[in-house]
Amino acid sequence: MTGLLASQQIDALIETRAISATQPFVEGQVQPASLDLRLGTEAYRIRASFLAGAQKTISERISEFEMHRIDLRDGAVLEKGCVYLVPLMEHLDLPSDISAIANAKSSTGRLDLLTRTITDGGVEFDRIPAGYQGPLYAEICPRSFSVLVRPGMRLNQIRFRKGRSLLDDQELLQLHKAEQLVAGGPAVISDGLGFSVDLTPRENGIVGYRARPHTGVIDLDKLNHYDPDEFWDSLRAQDGRLILDPDAFYILVSREAVHIPPLYAAEMAPYLAMVGEFRVHYAGFFDPGFGHDAAGGTGARGVLEVRCHEAPFALEHGQVVGRLVYEKMDQQPNQLYGQGISSNYQGQSLKLSKHFKS
Repeated sequence: MTGLLASQQIDALIETRAISATQPFVEGQVQPASLDLRLGTEAYRIRASFLAGAQKTISERISEFEMHRIDLRDGAVLEKGCVYLVPLMEHLDLPSDISAIANAKSSTGRLDLLTRTITDGGVEFDRIPAGYQGPLYAEICPRSFSVLVRPGMRLNQIRFRKGRSLLDDQELLQLHKAEQLVAGGPAVISDGLGFSVDLTPRENGIVGYRARPHTGVIDLDKLNHYDPDEFWDSLRAQDGRLILDPDAFYILVSREAVHIPPLYAAEMAPYLAMVGEFRVHYAGFFDPGFGHDAAGGTGARGVLEVRCHEAPFALEHGQVVGRLVYEKMDQQPNQLYGQGISSNYQGQSLKLSKHFKS
């Protein structure tokens, strides 16, 4: 059997202590195809991002980069533009045939909160080899907003994989013919399912949002709380074109409505660098059931977290900006995204994170 592990299989790993934690697991932590990871009780302000490197542990290397320690138990602000390392509550003792991949959660990415998982002996971000035994750490760099965090907050998530699960283009084409993976545009299949940007104005004329450069702190526990106008500039496109400013952060939306069938999951990946000097990938996991309706749904839009680099860039309506890489599930999850569980972005269109008032 091969594929990504479903929620009930993650529960089994917890039962056998292949996944353990310093605090009891909480309701909703296990998602259809992933496990939410929780911040521990302290953070290290570090002077640079780093990886442990082969045969080395994070704890051995912290002294090279640590500036000071921060107690998170009463809440603490992680400042915009700084880099932090936070030991996570979860610990892995994986079987030899199970590897893992991590990613930021959707709300984390929509706040431009760069969050990556690192491990002992790690030589890559967000990639954990089969059989890994050891602690997990979150490296956090707030890019647009300073944030208030506390222990137990869930900023990133982890998936578990057994064997080969990625679909090649031929398999993806066959799945599209059977399940219609995308609506609102043609299926562009090349190293995944391509998607493009929608710069058609909504009823209010808005096509997206740009983070404001000087704002207050966002308490990540406060949902549907903040006035968007205090943190975001609303954007309007001219003739289907939007000029991206260097190093600015944008929330846009895909033209296509995406469908993830119950026996599959997907990850958003950057498109080819040649399409432009910008990045469209901060929180990339799409769960089984995203945009799925057993009665015949039409999918859900993908929200694009875009950061422009180097020079101003003219983004055009319908321009291909990213791709979805599909993977097979080992089993169908007992619960699907948006069906019987708390899913903040099912059926979404252009949408800020859940911390802002609708």
